[in-house]
Amino acid sequence: MKTVELLSPAKNKQTAFAAINSGCDAIYIGASDFGARKNAPNSLEDIKEIVDYAHKFYVRVHVTINTILADDELEKAEKLIHQLYDIGVDAIIVQDMGILKLAIDGKLPPIELHMSTQCDNRTLEKAKFFADLGASRVILARELSIDQIKEICKNTACEVETFIHGALCVSYSGQCYMSHYIGGRSANRGECAQACRKKYSLIDENGNIIAKDKYLLSLKDFNASKHLKELIDAGVKSFKIEGRLKDENYVKNVTAYYRKEIDKIAQKTSSGEVFLDFEPDVKKSFNRGFTDYFLPLTSSSDTLSLKGRGENIFNFDTPKSLGEYLGKITKVSKDYFEIGKNILNPQDGLFFDGQGCLVNKVVGYKIYPNKMPIIKEGVDIYRNFDAKFEKQLTNSKTKRRIKVDFVFENDILKATDEDKNSVQIKLTPGETPNNPQKMKENFVTQLNKTGESDFYTKNIAINGELPFLPISKINELRRNILAELMKERLKNYPKKYQKPLKYTNFPLKETDYRANVHNKPAKEFYEHCNCTITEMSAEFGSKPSELMRTKHCLKFAFDMCKSPQKLYLIDEKCKKYPLKFDCKNCEMVILTCEK
Repeated sequence: MKTVELLSPAKNKQTAFAAINSGCDAIYIGASDFGARKNAPNSLEDIKEIVDYAHKFYVRVHVTINTILADDELEKAEKLIHQLYDIGVDAIIVQDMGILKLAIDGKLPPIELHMSTQCDNRTLEKAKFFADLGASRVILARELSIDQIKEICKNTACEVETFIHGALCVSYSGQCYMSHYIGGRSANRGECAQACRKKYSLIDENGNIIAKDKYLLSLKDFNASKHLKELIDAGVKSFKIEGRLKDENYVKNVTAYYRKEIDKIAQKTSSGEVFLDFEPDVKKSFNRGFTDYFLPLTSSSDTLSLKGRGENIFNFDTPKSLGEYLGKITKVSKDYFEIGKNILNPQDGLFFDGQGCLVNKVVGYKIYPNKMPIIKEGVDIYRNFDAKFEKQLTNSKTKRRIKVDFVFENDILKATDEDKNSVQIKLTPGETPNNPQKMKENFVTQLNKTGESDFYTKNIAINGELPFLPISKINELRRNILAELMKERLKNYPKKYQKPLKYTNFPLKETDYRANVHNKPAKEFYEHCNCTITEMSAEFGSKPSELMRTKHCLKFAFDMCKSPQKLYLIDEKCKKYPLKFDCKNCEMVILTCEK
């Protein structure tokens, strides 16, 4: 069996613990500054507590420092990276090349450097650049197919990480300037205002309306669960769940779901068994409907047809959570409606036809909402809040524990965990028990009582005669040997270190604002890599001509691939954005709005 890492998001300490207990192999979390989710900061004290807990299970902790940095922020970032290394953080996720220059200049500790998807990692050439540079890992763009991912894994020396679940940015990551252009909130600085989840209209050059007031840039959520084996076989080393702003119950459910799915086909990189007390179901957590995006697209597929790519990747009707599909409305009355099933509970949230309601009560098939909506028979209905399931998640006592085997022989009690860490305690010879069999039974019973510890007993072997020990002494012995075993585990934690970086040639000879160079050291980094920066970042003051480049194409969505008509997006403030189409690569570009 191959080995793959399951990487879960964490908004805060509580969510991190939930992810670890639900079975992840690693978590990624933001620190106090410089994370691409500015609304999810965490103190060093909290991160230290997370590291200490995670490392018990050989779970790794990655911290996001994946915004672009101003010159006066680099020194603060450098200090933060040293602090993170000192408290045991395993890796940092970075976008800014100024940080790489710090590493090359010998100013950073040997903490692993993972190249964020914000670096626009969608080609083999880009992945090879970071691998040749010496980065430990490259996190790929979500738009890639399995064939493309396989090619990168095969020809790249560093580890490859891919997303498998969660929200999709409509733009290539790191290449969206729309939020900054509209309101000064930069996605590359961690302040994205999610312009892609707003309403737009689509018109042609003659003013004809093709779509009016629709969520034309809003994609469904990613779900790659049916492609896990293909991705593992392709060479992916880490599976990433999106969601550093998601709540604790979301992280519990989605992490537990993928833990179960991955365990069927691969080995985990961490330790411990998860004892679940709920049945995970990703349909019950926040989702906008699911898509496997471009994963099925093969290199021989025609990108201008539906063959070879997933079902519709977008949902133009709403950017909100759909949840799980229940069926169709079968009957509508004055103050209730029916769906032909009795599966709902009071306080469930329902979504249908662009609107929603809460369930007040259920009588047989009759569903009485808190406010009777305007609804028709035949309409599809979804449950986007399962009150009973959410309560179960909230009250979950799911625990993760490490397997330990005990052997008693020659007056020595030895404890060995699932990673072959081992400690032993020599028992002081005592009086012979009156009932040796009863003594053995007591010994086994008490060694099995690992209680609230991080261990569970798998096997116990008693080879030889035990001395007499009261139950209190057996319990004390168990506690002491497990404490020593945990110390031994932590001492032997499989720490990884970043190898030295070295400059190498960048794939392009020159590049513009799309390199997101926001500080002088980043510019110097590119120069050392034989690439000229012709423009600093959009956030630095450059005027981007392209606000967004995306594989989501509105011509394709409206079956207009062969139309010569020019198309425009109109936002809710009547700003008009020209669209440009690269049909060879099936890409759409949103340009700066017309005056």
